[in-house]
Amino acid sequence: MTLKIPNFNNAQVLVAGDVMLDQYWFGATGRISPEAPVPVVNVDADEERPGGAANVAVNLAALGCSARLTGMAGADAAADRLQAVLEQDGIQVNLHRDANQQTTTKLRVLSRGQQLIRLDREDVPQHTALSLRATIESHLDEKGVLVLSDYGKGALHDAADLIAIARSRNARVLVDPKGTDWRAYTGATLITPNESEFRAVAGGWTDDDELVAKARALIEQLSLRCLLITRSERGMLLVESDDEPFSLSTEAREVFDVTGAGDTVIATMAAALATGSGLRDAVALSNLAAGRVVAKIGVASVTPAELRVALHRRGTGGREPVSKDAAIALVHTAQDAGERVVMTNGVFDVLHAGHVAYLEQAKSLGDRLVVAVNDDASVRRLKGASRPINTLEDRMLVLAGLAAVDWVVAFSNDTPQSLIEAILPDVLVKGGDYAVHEIAGGEAVIKAGGEVRVLGFRPGRSTTSMIARIRGETDD
Repeated sequence: MTLKIPNFNNAQVLVAGDVMLDQYWFGATGRISPEAPVPVVNVDADEERPGGAANVAVNLAALGCSARLTGMAGADAAADRLQAVLEQDGIQVNLHRDANQQTTTKLRVLSRGQQLIRLDREDVPQHTALSLRATIESHLDEKGVLVLSDYGKGALHDAADLIAIARSRNARVLVDPKGTDWRAYTGATLITPNESEFRAVAGGWTDDDELVAKARALIEQLSLRCLLITRSERGMLLVESDDEPFSLSTEAREVFDVTGAGDTVIATMAAALATGSGLRDAVALSNLAAGRVVAKIGVASVTPAELRVALHRRGTGGREPVSKDAAIALVHTAQDAGERVVMTNGVFDVLHAGHVAYLEQAKSLGDRLVVAVNDDASVRRLKGASRPINTLEDRMLVLAGLAAVDWVVAFSNDTPQSLIEAILPDVLVKGGDYAVHEIAGGEAVIKAGGEVRVLGFRPGRSTTSMIARIRGETDD
């Protein structure tokens, strides 16, 4: 299936659930302790990241969504630090503080990419008068999206009431479940268990047909719309109440750490649905995001640029024209992955064989090709009132469809110098009889360690001559 990365900037998602602070200590280990048969880690770096429901909110913010988080925490320094980190990411935070409990923290000690031990601090209250209801009633929009992230720490003790509020407003509810009694999730839109969680509730199965049958039975029992079962190396399985099952193979190329992958899945699902994406497109995007996040260490998130790059690698989407900011992010993501980015620019008004050959030659100089295109006003300034023949939108769409082209971005100035200086490709290419020092943006690229190349055009092929022939102005 062909996927498009939606514009997440206008999407609003409310997250409710168990928040925690994930702590990481990193260091080398080269000896065994004389006190016990355990490795000695020489800690040389540490980091704190939001975990649990807070990590869902972080994933939403990384995609560009407007995310609000509500949860329960202790009246302690860990909660202060957690709130500060979340607010730095632009997340709206409503933490309900309880002086009688401590904020859940998980300390992981890692060496050479391997987790050696995890140390938890938590209080799981048996009874609490605190409720997230007031925040949800105040901030859940009509037809909005609510994510319930349940880690069994007590924040969602009244999940049934929260789902009822959402249903009364025609809002969709996505649940990351915990435990073996899911009756509290009755009426949710979607539940996202992993395979072992689903097995603990529904029992085992001998084949996928039996798995689907058990999923359908649970959907009916809990009045759900669908179940999304994550299956590790086997990908994902979406079972709906009124459609055929939808199975996707895993997108993971390398797996370093599955911590927080479920948070990424439900966050991407919620974000996509909030933009108006269809259910199956949202599932495919969440599968793509999960494949990216498990290649990172610790709880992590993905960006739209990373999703676009992943789609390019797969060859099934991500080729629509992009904004300047998106182009910069895409290029930096590709460069961080060790890819060599080539950039060129032009009007590309009436695309012909000379253009195609030139762009293929440019692409051969690297792994990715960015094409910057003059907007209509700048073309008129450069070539006269009769040009362009084709609008900017049409020119960009045609370029984006070429196999050699990865990303197309517009610019409005007479030259793309400021755009090139912002993107800083590894190779800047220009066609024609130019000296390197005459090429707009070339000096900045060279200063940044890149190179500038001049390529020739195919003789006898130009947009101007084609237009002249069409108008009968030449004998060619």
